[in-house]
Amino acid sequence: MKIIADAMGGDNAPLEIIKGCLMALDEFDIEEIILVGDEEKINSCVKENGIELKKISVHNCTDVIDMCDDPTSVLKQKPDSSMAVGFRLLNEGAGDAFVSAGNTGAITVGATLITKRIKGVKRPAIASIMPSAKKPFLLMDCGANAECRADFLCQFGLLGSIYMKNVMKYDNPSVALANNGTEETKGTPVVKEAYQLMKDAPYNFIGNIEGRQIPFGDADVVVADGFTGNLILKMYEGVAKVLMNGIKQAFYKNALSKVSYLGVRSGINDMKTQFDYKEYGGAVMLGVKKPVIKAHGSADARTFKNAVKQAVWFLETDLISKIEQELSAK
Repeated sequence: MKIIADAMGGDNAPLEIIKGCLMALDEFDIEEIILVGDEEKINSCVKENGIELKKISVHNCTDVIDMCDDPTSVLKQKPDSSMAVGFRLLNEGAGDAFVSAGNTGAITVGATLITKRIKGVKRPAIASIMPSAKKPFLLMDCGANAECRADFLCQFGLLGSIYMKNVMKYDNPSVALANNGTEETKGTPVVKEAYQLMKDAPYNFIGNIEGRQIPFGDADVVVADGFTGNLILKMYEGVAKVLMNGIKQAFYKNALSKVSYLGVRSGINDMKTQFDYKEYGGAVMLGVKKPVIKAHGSADARTFKNAVKQAVWFLETDLISKIEQELSAK
């Protein structure tokens, strides 16, 4: 398999992107990674850091989409940006999947309008694997569709269920609808309508889930509109950082607390790993014709490597064909 990587997207590009790609090549069965970006900057970075680009080629382009750019710039103002060129290479078959840590809105526009939707998909959605007290779950949508119709939410449940069944190997994954209460009558008109649709959907719908239940892993797939899902995602990451920093400060308070830390260090490290978003690397764009992965904007090498891992999983499980089959059967 060949992976296309946006070398210029994200806060730590291009160095951490390059290092992450090399880590992915060492760990996964990837034939080649195509770095898309400013060839002069990439080569300069490689030279300064003594890096050898084994199994990596560079496709030059002249522009970069910044985080503050309008998402449609991937189509109009910056057609020679690393992201726009990456999507075109994906469409042309130069690579099998595209990974970028760049502008989320631009990735959504590129995936929807350049790569295009799978037949039968109403709206593609950003789906992110998240940690919980029990096991990882899938949260979608995480930002692609700020406002959704009820039938969009219902279909997100199907797409998420297909992903968890085939990629994460969950047997009959449970699907829940994010809401401000578990009662069927709670929520906005759209959420209440979605609930009724999801009750009759061909997956294991278990009802509404409140925000406080989500970290306990009470559902394998949590469905929300992109506005709500993005808030859940970022609050989740922020609270995890606050808690870990608080624990660290508590143990560094005095000599006795430092000594006591030695007895619980292993357990704390396990918890830190369990709730570390870097373990999952990024989010997949579910519902488009080819694998598109959105890595975290602040991705370091390990995070980007794990985002590439998501692309590898996507391809190894032939997930797009599975989605096509499910939708054609409906």
